[in-house]
Amino acid sequence: MADHPPADGWIGASLLRKEDARHLLGHGMFVADIRMPGLQDIAFVRSQMAHANVRQIVKPPEAAASVFTLADLGPIAILEAGPELAAHRHSPYPPLADGRVRYAGQTIAACMAPTRAEAEDLADRVTAELEELPAVVDCVAAMLPDSPRLFEHWPDNAFITGNVTEGDPPALQAAPVRLRRKFRMNRQATVSLECRGVLAYWDHRNDELTVHLSTQGGHVMRIAIAQSLGLPEHKVRVIAPDVGGGFGGKNRIMPEDIAVCAIAMKVGHPVRWIEDRREHLIASVHARDHTYDLTISADRDGTLLGVEGDVYIDAGAYSLWPTGSFMEASMASRNLTGPYRIRHLKLNTFTVATNKAPMGPYRGVARPGACFAIERLVDEVARELGREPFDLRRQNIVTAAELPYRTAAGMRLDTGDYVQALDTARDMIDLPAIRKRQEVGESDGRAIGVGFAFYTEQSGHGTVEWVKRKSRVVPGYESANARMLPDGSVIIHVGVQNHGQGHETTLSQIAAHELSIDPSRIAIKYGDTATAPFGFGTFASRSIVFSGGAVARASRMLIDKLKRIGAHLMQTDPANVRIEGGEVHGPSGSVGFAEIAYAANVRQEHLPAGMDPLLDVTATYEPTETGGVFAYGTHAAVVAVDPDTGTLEILDYVVTEDCGTMINPLIVDGQVQGGIAQGIGTALYEEIPYDEIGQPLATTFGDYMVPCAPEIPTVRMAHIVTPAQATEYGVKGLGEGGAIAPPAVLANAVADAFRKIGASFNETPLTPRRVSEAVARARRARDDAA
Repeated sequence: MADHPPADGWIGASLLRKEDARHLLGHGMFVADIRMPGLQDIAFVRSQMAHANVRQIVKPPEAAASVFTLADLGPIAILEAGPELAAHRHSPYPPLADGRVRYAGQTIAACMAPTRAEAEDLADRVTAELEELPAVVDCVAAMLPDSPRLFEHWPDNAFITGNVTEGDPPALQAAPVRLRRKFRMNRQATVSLECRGVLAYWDHRNDELTVHLSTQGGHVMRIAIAQSLGLPEHKVRVIAPDVGGGFGGKNRIMPEDIAVCAIAMKVGHPVRWIEDRREHLIASVHARDHTYDLTISADRDGTLLGVEGDVYIDAGAYSLWPTGSFMEASMASRNLTGPYRIRHLKLNTFTVATNKAPMGPYRGVARPGACFAIERLVDEVARELGREPFDLRRQNIVTAAELPYRTAAGMRLDTGDYVQALDTARDMIDLPAIRKRQEVGESDGRAIGVGFAFYTEQSGHGTVEWVKRKSRVVPGYESANARMLPDGSVIIHVGVQNHGQGHETTLSQIAAHELSIDPSRIAIKYGDTATAPFGFGTFASRSIVFSGGAVARASRMLIDKLKRIGAHLMQTDPANVRIEGGEVHGPSGSVGFAEIAYAANVRQEHLPAGMDPLLDVTATYEPTETGGVFAYGTHAAVVAVDPDTGTLEILDYVVTEDCGTMINPLIVDGQVQGGIAQGIGTALYEEIPYDEIGQPLATTFGDYMVPCAPEIPTVRMAHIVTPAQATEYGVKGLGEGGAIAPPAVLANAVADAFRKIGASFNETPLTPRRVSEAVARARRARDDAA
């Protein structure tokens, strides 16, 4: 390629992703692909009960040395997870059970053998004698005084409780319209394409523990591994090879990670554990599982006044290091008002321990639940007042003239045009035409409904925000190391971790923009704590803001030195030169980067006097507004629903979104489409139910439904570009946005289809049974009233 960008520059160019070629050709390298001499596999003995005392673990005598219990691992430090708040209760989570198991699937023992099949056979011969205890599976009931306790020294089952009070909530009692509704977003798994995996061994040459880990952030995981095993961090190297998705599920240290590392230090050869899909569904990081009991107040003219009520987060049995799940309740309450002018708020939040797998920060964290609750409430108010739900939204949404706008819960909405996003979605979906179609009716008896939902997505939040949350790890910056090699090509090491976002492409576009060279001459490297500068990894839609900013800053530092060396070689003042097309141009000529880089690296006698050799710089970056910037958008959907079977078809789906300046629009569209696919899973398919004794009832893909290609509609998109004011290039994060609104928009569409009979759809997923039963209830209520 030539060092000449497209007409509009490298920023904004829809380049194909660099990383796709190796994956499409089967040349990717994941943890399960790594082969080493002497490698043995691990299979875990897991609890068959949700809550029990471990009375005895009996090893097969002939293979006792290959079975490891907690006592066999040696000294293990159990890290305290959750916020640095005295009110947050500690839930020690050992890598293998220490006398008590608190969910079905918890690890009890680890079995090692030359193959996974042999390890599983060995696990079947281990006997774990368990004394069953009462299980707690409902997070609301778990807070009743007579509920069994997960941790006997706790006064109740709450990890932490809180409240948010803003405005004048008592005044809401006199509001003309007050509607109380309960909403439920059920538990699901992250279902990344690649399950978790860890391979560890002691590297005698480097005298360090080397850990190949499928993770979203190797540096932070290294801290946990070193502290857990009592090693100095320079004795631990974490390598994340290709990672097949994470969605928050690979951003916490897990018991299997520590157990495998501890065993590797004991046995002196590589050991590996690759999670299978059943383990993933029963014992990996779970998500969602929110219950909302809310009352919304409004005036008769449709002005939304306030929201009151309770928010319950089912966090499972343990907090996961570092932050646990305490942010779910905080984010749910802080995002609950959405982009609406709701000035009065009184919420009680409960983060509750139950006998289920621990919960983590799945894509969107608490925002899908909060969006589902508020957007359903807005529709319910519109129904109560006989208004068009779209018009009620438009009446109450914050306008561009009001931005920046601080919500009742303290969120600072910064830039954008929310009304434009709404209007564009309405026009794309053609709301008047849908209303006419509803009047005519469908010949096949299905009901047609249209729904809208608006979302905001906080991204790029820095030090101040994380300190305010009392986080144990404060991911307030990212770093980038840029080095130009003797031939003028560039390697940039970053601390974020690519697992599907396209970092190798977008970050190289940013560097190409700054350096005026083709992205093909720039390599983005990541995933190895031995070579990458310290960073916090990829999560919370932060990478393009933080890592993009660090890459830009490091590239400019390179430019500064390139200019000084180039000016020296051309015998002119640095103020007289400029960068263009991979060259330094002066008043009477130019010199290419390759010549400059060769001088800097190989022929240092050509450098200006007193200048150090090398073109090698490291930069860090944090946005100037550390409270974060907000992407946003409107989703609109048209559905056809069979009232008797409850089956649903998505006829049309549109989204208008604003993620600020788009570095690569093609990747933006892919991120939005992928997020919507996951959001449809939350809305219609994915659920891990538990029975009354805490047994998970969806342990294979035969029971756990995920949307596949036929269930995912062609999404029509429109982009509004309002650059952020506090970030490089005006970018905003977008990785989670697509997943936030689908549950709300699809529930609103289904409710709209049955608005004449007043059916309510307040629980996800909207399975055919739930939909048909809701319709049947509404029909009975209508008939009884008649």
